[in-house]
Amino acid sequence: MILFEKFGQHQPLNRQSERYAREGVELSLSTLADQVGACAAALRPLHGLIERHVLAGDRLHGDDTTVPILAKGQTETGRVWVYVRDDRPFGGKDPPAALFYASRDRTRGHPERHLAGYAGILQADAFDGYNRLYLADRKPGPVVEALCWSHARRKFFELADIAANARRGKNAPPISPIAWEAVKRIDALFDVEREINGLSVEKRLAARRERSAPFVAALEGWMRAERAKLSRHAAVAKAIDYMLTRWQAFTRFLDDGRICLSNNAAERALRGLALGRKSWLFAGSERGAERAAVMYTLIHTAKLNAVDPQVWLADVLARIADHPVNRVDELLPWKWKVHAETAPLSQAA
Repeated sequence: MILFEKFGQHQPLNRQSERYAREGVELSLSTLADQVGACAAALRPLHGLIERHVLAGDRLHGDDTTVPILAKGQTETGRVWVYVRDDRPFGGKDPPAALFYASRDRTRGHPERHLAGYAGILQADAFDGYNRLYLADRKPGPVVEALCWSHARRKFFELADIAANARRGKNAPPISPIAWEAVKRIDALFDVEREINGLSVEKRLAARRERSAPFVAALEGWMRAERAKLSRHAAVAKAIDYMLTRWQAFTRFLDDGRICLSNNAAERALRGLALGRKSWLFAGSERGAERAAVMYTLIHTAKLNAVDPQVWLADVLARIADHPVNRVDELLPWKWKVHAETAPLSQAA
């Protein structure tokens, strides 16, 4: 309950301690922190198995977000990184999972270390910290760059958001008709994607070549024509340049049915953490941020597999000390669900 409240419901330990005290249960903040640390250490073997499973995927979604980390009386802007393996959009049968890491900064060395042995497809934004992963001579092989159309669309949408402009009042910049047209053209691509979600790689690729490729070709021609008329300082010109200078990485989905149009799987994985920052404000230390990454990995992976994280954690923590080390994989969320259905009620409770 403590683990799920802290990392699943974003309730910091001091609030939990106060709530338990009101119910007549005295649990100090230090006791709760010790329990979190001990549980995270006991569950690390499962984190390692999930890490291996995620990094064995043909395609990953990657993203990161800020997390304040306490340091000498002030906070530093650290990062939490996530890599999501989810093959369901292209009919894959392997279970989905999310892998989190924490770091004190956002230097390129972190994703290079996280993905040191990976050579598949990476769906991400245009963060230059990934660039060395895409080099042709990289060992064990280059990572394939596939950029996110949601990120690109957002840049146009901000220039065409009528509702947001109305809230800004008299000083609001004028709505850009070019940005509005770009949003409509990109939305047509997402309409196709919604229809083919979950189909096989071959069927997705056939639908894209028949239906999406003409939209993409028309969009490129239109953007290049409009860009030629614009000053390089125009806000919409910057949005267009963001796409045109990376066009190959944006259009790679037309040649590979495994690639999604967006990186939303990673953004969804980080959404809870972004909400949680408003409650717990900062991580108490770098070690605390690393523990959080372990627990976010376990809890979000359970959710992706439609497993109740609190029930799963309660069962696993009750059994992991006596569980054979060569069968720890039986406790993974996607295997535990099958096991729990056949286990005695005393074990599955």
